[in-house]
Amino acid sequence: MGMATTLWTQGIIDPSSQANTMVTQRGQKVATLAPERLLGPLNDVERKYAPSKLFTMGPMETPLPRPRVAIIGSRKASPDGLAAAARIASVLSKKGVLIVSGLAEGIDTEAHKTAIEEGGRTIAVLGTPLNRTFPAKNWQLQKEIMSHHLAISQFPIGYPIQPKNFAIRNRTMALISNASIIVEAGERSGSLHQGWEALRLGRPLFLWKSVGRNSSLSWPKRMMSYGALELTDPKHVLNVLPSSKRISEITLRI
Repeated sequence: MGMATTLWTQGIIDPSSQANTMVTQRGQKVATLAPERLLGPLNDVERKYAPSKLFTMGPMETPLPRPRVAIIGSRKASPDGLAAAARIASVLSKKGVLIVSGLAEGIDTEAHKTAIEEGGRTIAVLGTPLNRTFPAKNWQLQKEIMSHHLAISQFPIGYPIQPKNFAIRNRTMALISNASIIVEAGERSGSLHQGWEALRLGRPLFLWKSVGRNSSLSWPKRMMSYGALELTDPKHVLNVLPSSKRISEITLRI
């Protein structure tokens, strides 16, 4: 692990503040890692917008296991959107895929919870420092992820919480994920930042069929013109994912 510093001797939980909930538990530690330590070697395109360091909390091994798929979408998701997110997360978790999302309300929360319920693994990429949570009602879920899975932030403890941080977080989540799936999103959704970044990185980007076929939205057609794919069956994602074997294991076999 990277440099670790013991945080507070006691966690303080204040659900009354939307972005001011301290979730750190007694004895938990934050690891500070370079992106290459967390993800493995990066090429020039990947390195361009990669943070200089990432802060992590949780027992997951590094470099991170593969494959990793981000399931993202609207905070104010429809019932159909939530059901789709749960179905996708369930299918992929059962196939050993790590579910990545941003701990936001709606699609993100459904993806994390489903992965945990299915006995899978999940990674939360935060738009806040690790000792804060947004929305506040997700503090228990964030504690669960920090205790048994992994939470990642590029924002150090004490960094001010600003709306732009969440768009920056989405770009980082695209880097962390081997593929991204947008389940449901409006024209101004923050998920679009991640979609465009995934395309820039040359990573597979999938649009769930309900958004891909929604004629009232203009962004799906634009993204599909740049290579995004409509997703009708979660299993189709498996065809583009890297091996779960570590690079070192593959090298030894060669």
